[in-house]
Amino acid sequence: MKSNIIIFWSLATYCWVLAVVYSVWNFIDHDSLEWVGTTALILSGALSAMIAFYLGLVVKNQGGTLHEDLDDADIDDGDPEIGHFAPWSWWPIVFAFGGSAVVFGFALNGNFFVIFFAAPILVVGAIGWVYEHYRGMHAR
Repeated sequence: MKSNIIIFWSLATYCWVLAVVYSVWNFIDHDSLEWVGTTALILSGALSAMIAFYLGLVVKNQGGTLHEDLDDADIDDGDPEIGHFAPWSWWPIVFAFGGSAVVFGFALNGNFFVIFFAAPILVVGAIGWVYEHYRGMHAR
């Protein structure tokens, strides 16, 4: 986490220095300030600074060092339990087909005939995917 903080503070400093260089260069070259690039660089630096500040607060309030900050840590030390996934599930395919058919209907200038038949497939895929562990062989 400490390395991330250093990287984000460095990125913020780089963006702010680059904003000054960009503004001066544009002012010398065109006798005016180019606001879009200058504003984008300043705000990119501000966003990086906010992330670095937040990560600094997290490290300070956490009270301990993380696994990735230790030199003798293994990769598995910081590996959390992500959750339960169903590799046998067919519902994501149904959901993806319904979603792509709905988007295809919108791409055909709002062809509601395609959307009319695709939206129920999308809804059935979403409901089936959410509730697949509540019935059948894998019910909990």
